[in-house]
Amino acid sequence: MKNLSSIHKLIVQASLYRQPKSVLASQIISNNHSIRSNTLTFQRTFRTGSLSSQATSDLEQKNQAINTSVHFKDSPAFTQPHLPTDPSRAHEDWCLFHPVYEPDELKQVKIVRHEPKDLSDRIVSSLVKLIRLGFDTVTRYKHPIEHQENSGKSLNEMRQKGLVMTPQQWMARILFLESIAGVPGMVAAMLRHFRSLRMSGRDGGWIRTLLEEAENERMHLLTFMKIRQPGIIFRAMVLGAQGVFANLFFLSYLISPRSAHRFVGILEEEAVVTYSLAIRELETGRLPEWENMPAPQIAVDYWRLTPNSKMIDVLYAVRADESNHRFVNHSLANIDAASMNPFAIKQPNAIIRGTIPGFKRQESEAWARQVENEVVTGREAVQLNQKSIST
Repeated sequence: MKNLSSIHKLIVQASLYRQPKSVLASQIISNNHSIRSNTLTFQRTFRTGSLSSQATSDLEQKNQAINTSVHFKDSPAFTQPHLPTDPSRAHEDWCLFHPVYEPDELKQVKIVRHEPKDLSDRIVSSLVKLIRLGFDTVTRYKHPIEHQENSGKSLNEMRQKGLVMTPQQWMARILFLESIAGVPGMVAAMLRHFRSLRMSGRDGGWIRTLLEEAENERMHLLTFMKIRQPGIIFRAMVLGAQGVFANLFFLSYLISPRSAHRFVGILEEEAVVTYSLAIRELETGRLPEWENMPAPQIAVDYWRLTPNSKMIDVLYAVRADESNHRFVNHSLANIDAASMNPFAIKQPNAIIRGTIPGFKRQESEAWARQVENEVVTGREAVQLNQKSIST
């Protein structure tokens, strides 16, 4: 893609956007204290989608958090003052980068659809609809809104008539969905990794983004497994589905990476629909079993939720993640597979990612140029600050 190649050399420098903070510290501290104190000038903020610049004293406070492997949102963050500080996040050393949302961002996610532009898009869209139909049938997934509102029946009667899903049915659907959703990111990352080895060249920032997506989906599964453990029959079904889907997606990605990413983007559209309906059911009182259910500790840690968070907060966070995958995959489908990943360094804020299907080609180019300018400006600011400190 034109103009994206100009940010190729910046990816290594801007890896501080993407790496765990303990790794970042080990790379930078080896130079000198003045560089270390300015590291977080480039700190990424999902709320604003822009670079934050703090005074040197503020950077020192954040740097102390880095040295203890604490996520920047658990440090004395000036952009997220409402979030609690907890320096004992055991998972920080192994989790890849993932979004942490502000409360207002969680409410902004919308059900949006990518409009098919060509025959390939229409084929992929029809395929997803066919898969969803079969999946809905297997999991007994129903959402007849007009029937629910006009039935005049009690909750138990609606459940008996199949108008409302039970918590067990919701969990079966979610667990199966998340056990499959982690496949595309890992398969695509593996194929691009192999290609990078074969070509003896850089990948352009795709692999990291795809691995983050795969792990994020896996964390969804681990979260919901704290609520319900699937039985042996369910696990056997997952095993078979994973085997078939992984191989089909493998072949599809070899043939057409663009169509594969479009497929995932449309699949994530359906995931946003599913979680939006689950949220609606819970908020309208049709899932009373989940109203006061506390959020699993793994979810509290992973998304930086407040200690008294409930199941509804988990659903909002998961839905926001799915909208992020929707946005990224549709955007990647709109660019050439050999282009630089426009999100390798930084992604737009969560409200943008949650309200549009994805960036068009020109928008991705513009975003890449904006990020390049921010990185260059931030690097120059660090160098200038270095000189002032040394003098």
